[in-house]
Amino acid sequence: MLLTEFIDAPAIRTNLAVRNKRALIQSIAKIASHRLGRDAGEIVEAIAERERLGSTGFGGGVAIPHGKIDGLDKVYGLVVHLEEPVDYDAIDKMPVDIVFMLLSSPDAGAEHLRALAAISRVVRHGSAIDQMRGARSKEALEALLLSADDRISA
Repeated sequence: MLLTEFIDAPAIRTNLAVRNKRALIQSIAKIASHRLGRDAGEIVEAIAERERLGSTGFGGGVAIPHGKIDGLDKVYGLVVHLEEPVDYDAIDKMPVDIVFMLLSSPDAGAEHLRALAAISRVVRHGSAIDQMRGARSKEALEALLLSADDRISA
């Protein structure tokens, strides 16, 4: 699975200003709620439910909050680059500034895992994350995600 198959390009944000992990989750839930026509509270709760199992702070300044929402017909993802890093209780204790959010229906297990794997492949390439940090516009970040797909699928 490629990032461009599930990342909502119009929802990409750069320089998103939030104070903490809670505000970050609320902000990305609000973005997704507008794009999906779903209640932001439902999205916050789905992500919070997963976070109670353990932090989705992947390490290296990246978080991958994800959750299951009834009634979604496809895997949905968005990407944000924060204006300033926030404490996210990441496994390496580093603050987070790149966030990939992923939502899927409870019965999309394999598809959800393929999307997580696609994100993980990009995140493991430190140069791709460094380039994402340098992106100053939504269009630049979108182009980097597309080129990451090209590098991975080649």
